[in-house]
Amino acid sequence: MNILYITSEAAPFCKTGGLADVLGSLPPAVAAEGDHTAVLLPLYGQIAQRWREKMNFRCYIYVDLGWRHEYCGLFSLEYRGVTWYFADNERYFRRRGLYGDMDDGERFAFFSKAAVALLPHLAEYPNVVHCNDWQTALVPVYLRDAGNDLPVVFTIHNVEYQGKYGPETVEDLFGLNRGWYDGGILRMDGCVNLMKGAMLTANAVTTVSPTYAAQLHDPAYACGLEQVVHLIDYKLSGVLNGLDIESYDPAHDGSLPRTFDPDHMEGKAVCKAELQRQLGLAQEPDTPLVAVISRLVGHKGMDLVCQGLEGLMATGCQLVVLGQGESQFEDAFRWAQNRWPGRVSAQITYSDNLSRRIYGAADLFLMPSRSEPCGLSQMIAMRYGSVPIARETGGLRDTVLSYNKFTDEGNGFTFFNYNAHDMLHTVRRAVHYYQNNREVWYRLIVRGMTGDYSWYSSAGKYMALYEDVTRPATSFTLTEETPENPKTAPASQAEVGDVKEAAKEAPKAEEKPKAKRGRKKAEP
Repeated sequence: MNILYITSEAAPFCKTGGLADVLGSLPPAVAAEGDHTAVLLPLYGQIAQRWREKMNFRCYIYVDLGWRHEYCGLFSLEYRGVTWYFADNERYFRRRGLYGDMDDGERFAFFSKAAVALLPHLAEYPNVVHCNDWQTALVPVYLRDAGNDLPVVFTIHNVEYQGKYGPETVEDLFGLNRGWYDGGILRMDGCVNLMKGAMLTANAVTTVSPTYAAQLHDPAYACGLEQVVHLIDYKLSGVLNGLDIESYDPAHDGSLPRTFDPDHMEGKAVCKAELQRQLGLAQEPDTPLVAVISRLVGHKGMDLVCQGLEGLMATGCQLVVLGQGESQFEDAFRWAQNRWPGRVSAQITYSDNLSRRIYGAADLFLMPSRSEPCGLSQMIAMRYGSVPIARETGGLRDTVLSYNKFTDEGNGFTFFNYNAHDMLHTVRRAVHYYQNNREVWYRLIVRGMTGDYSWYSSAGKYMALYEDVTRPATSFTLTEETPENPKTAPASQAEVGDVKEAAKEAPKAEEKPKAKRGRKKAEP
């Protein structure tokens, strides 16, 4: 099978967050199973020269987007058994950052349109295309607009970012017939919603953890798309992300002052001492070191951490925070560093090297997210011998099991209610075991370090999904609110915002059995 991933970022070429980690590690895991795997992403100015020197120029085309007629070059290289394609247009992709410009909608509409136009120019025409998040959400729409029924899998990595634009953009900016909006496929709450369009036109929709897939039916998590989720539930599933276990390996990580493994933990003590020295923390080997590595934003639970700073310090812990984000949280952690010198270190930056050193040094890893589609940080922390304290949501619930003193099960500590009181109670519980029961503590470390966080299990689930959507009988389903010919759709078509009745009539024949998500609850 020929599989093409289309993404706005992928490690090690360009990265702003977890999307790049996923698209940098999933394709090699799939390729290892013997299938031809390729990835298409923009040729950003941020891609290092060492990668550019390995690229081969393949061809160039011109892409029509509305009234625009834009050049697009195609480059490629081979890396880790995967063919990596790069779409070149310096006007759109030679910017100071990957995202954040006023014309992001135009930039990624061009990339999506170019992706469709470049398909015949690839070394192997794909049997299935796998798109990711709003930046590539127009790919299935452009395919269907061109009458191409190439199977598409669309993954929602974070439903908060949906690609919303004004109705006037349908024709002028995206170059589509107004029927795609008037027919309801792209229309949501009076504006264009690119993610909704992909959800309706893709053959299968996935999220990055089973729990997150279930939570998207809840208005508290779906960010306005819960009715669309109900409508496409028959083709929705959750597949847990994995780690690049070759990159994140404390036994061979050159970023660490000393490597270590479950049988030789001396190196972790060295990592802790060196980090304390480097960040100006008190040199106290027996003081529990709590780490936060995150974007400093509300949905990551930073409001709980800030509210609980006094309580955290009352436990006797040290705290190190690494990340950037909203100014209110950045300022709060800077204030905490001045308030508790030698006990709090606020590193308001992003550094992959420093993050790895913190993972290797920390005793506890705090992740109190309000919502967390999957989360990779808790898996990295456990792999590096840091015991997680996490809120039971999304992928955190699927990967962190709270320690049960009666059954001796668990690999971390969790809480459910979103408040600082419950978070602090869980921190105190974890610190208690750290200080008073090192035998249990060591077992938690070993369970975390030896857990299976690889892509191989999840890659197998994706392969099964690709095989399913490429069967001849499988095609994307038109609902009552989705006109058979969007170009001639009447303006009076109902908007999906009122899809409850249509959801009842959505076909169920292809519904897959959902994985059981049962879990043993830990005793308090």
